[in-house]
Amino acid sequence: MKKYWWIFIFAAPMMAFSMAALMVYYMMAIWSYSGQSIVFEIKPGEGFSKINGRLHKEGLISNPKIFHRYAQMNGLMTKFKAGRFEIKSESTMLDIFNTLIKGQSLTESVTIPEGKNLFEIAEILKKDDIIKDVDEFVRLSKSSEFAKQLGIPGERVEGYLYPDTYNFTPKSEAKDVIKSMVDVFNKKTSSLKFSEAPLGLTRHQVIILASVVEKETGAAFERPMIAGVFLNRIKKRMRLQSDPTTIYGIYESFNGNLRKADLLQKTPYNTYKIPALPKGPISNPGIKSIQAVLSPEKHSFLYFVSQNDGTHVFSKSYKEHKEAVERFQKNWRARKGKSWRDLKKKSKANK
Repeated sequence: MKKYWWIFIFAAPMMAFSMAALMVYYMMAIWSYSGQSIVFEIKPGEGFSKINGRLHKEGLISNPKIFHRYAQMNGLMTKFKAGRFEIKSESTMLDIFNTLIKGQSLTESVTIPEGKNLFEIAEILKKDDIIKDVDEFVRLSKSSEFAKQLGIPGERVEGYLYPDTYNFTPKSEAKDVIKSMVDVFNKKTSSLKFSEAPLGLTRHQVIILASVVEKETGAAFERPMIAGVFLNRIKKRMRLQSDPTTIYGIYESFNGNLRKADLLQKTPYNTYKIPALPKGPISNPGIKSIQAVLSPEKHSFLYFVSQNDGTHVFSKSYKEHKEAVERFQKNWRARKGKSWRDLKKKSKANK
């Protein structure tokens, strides 16, 4: 027996450690939070000590030392995730620990409508508390280096922020939100045959033109026809002369009133001044507008003008177009009591 004395020397500390571990686990498992369910938020970069202190201060855990010891013994002090987590009534300290380590963060639902540009999307996300900083979202969205990292050929991520309903963790990092939206774009468009685009347009050029089509009409049935108009103009080397492209080129200083001077201002986006597509997308188009460019309606129309109700009248010659402008735009009676919102009302009524 004496020759085995050394086993006890090594075993004693191990037994003591095991007993301590069992005691810590026992304490973690028996005490429970008795208040109402509460949302506990862990901020990005927040360290364990601060998290532990706030949990105790808010009455969610009874013993911060035990909580600390458990995290330390399991090597999990740096494994807490940023996010908002629901702590339910009767949760033990062990339940709370597992929720903060393995649980799903609560998210907020946000819908990005079709045709919004990066500036408008930033405001929507800020309003719904999805992003912490509008300026950071805009800066990254306009960064050619960041666009390159995401596999986007243009100088901005504009056009690739897919319009959809998302679930994001509040106060998310702008780069994570942008990446998620671009990922959805790639998935939604993966089956489209960009290689068969009309006039040999590249994938990026298709997205540019789709972004213009998206801004030109709220009537879904008109998209293929309007895409056809622009493609006819490109084929004839005519300027696109699209108001939304002009507005985008001066968007950050635009006051909502498009003047003749704006149409004469040369920017890389003003298609009244440049004989080509704008430099990049001017909005973020939905799948229908992209499909409209890939499968446009074949016709001979070169012009269109608003009928003031959300739809347009199409013309083959400049003479016909001038007559349509005179009839629908210069005649105040044609505009009286009409609005593009009428189209939305009709669309809802037909659903």
